[in-house]
Amino acid sequence: MAHLLHIDASPRRERSHSRRMTREFVEQWKHSHPNDTVTYRDLGHHPVPYVDEPWIAAAFSPPEQHTPELREAIRLSDQLVDEFLAADIYVIGIPMYNFSVPGVFKSYIDQIVRIGRTVAYEPNEVADVYKPLVLGKKMFIVEARGDSGFEPGGRYEKMNHHDPYLTTIFGFMGITDITFIHIEKEVYGEQKLAESIAKARTQIAQLVEK
Repeated sequence: MAHLLHIDASPRRERSHSRRMTREFVEQWKHSHPNDTVTYRDLGHHPVPYVDEPWIAAAFSPPEQHTPELREAIRLSDQLVDEFLAADIYVIGIPMYNFSVPGVFKSYIDQIVRIGRTVAYEPNEVADVYKPLVLGKKMFIVEARGDSGFEPGGRYEKMNHHDPYLTTIFGFMGITDITFIHIEKEVYGEQKLAESIAKARTQIAQLVEK
């Protein structure tokens, strides 16, 4: 039995393509894996706060030294990290905004990339000192982007700071088994968008059955 963490980052509701596809993905997954459990987090409608100075003070000091103020400053981050670590599989809807991820998702990343929790660190000027702590996980990322050509070899490949960033930051924590599902071409009209959605649905069906 596996545990899924389902996350949506789009601020849109029914008009969101990434939300619709992550919902379909999870519904199909539950049908094929009825004993698996799911936790849902909606960052698009319930964003987490930016990292601030009290958060930094708490994150980089021993818990036994925390004042009540520092314990409160890091409380939500601890909850998010616990939730993240409890999952075996991640299904995340993250639209492309201005060639990268939405600000609400960057805030979430800043809350869960934690020294001693998701990444280990030992100071060393000449050796690799970062050690990933989130191992053996699987991730599926549904990305909605209005245009096309962001794939390797595409006309906008060098402007795609979305997929490379997510691959880098989750790999930094130890998650390297990442599959992207892209929905695109909305700017070219309903037919092109429908074709892209149909392709995404086919890919989801194949991934769920693996």
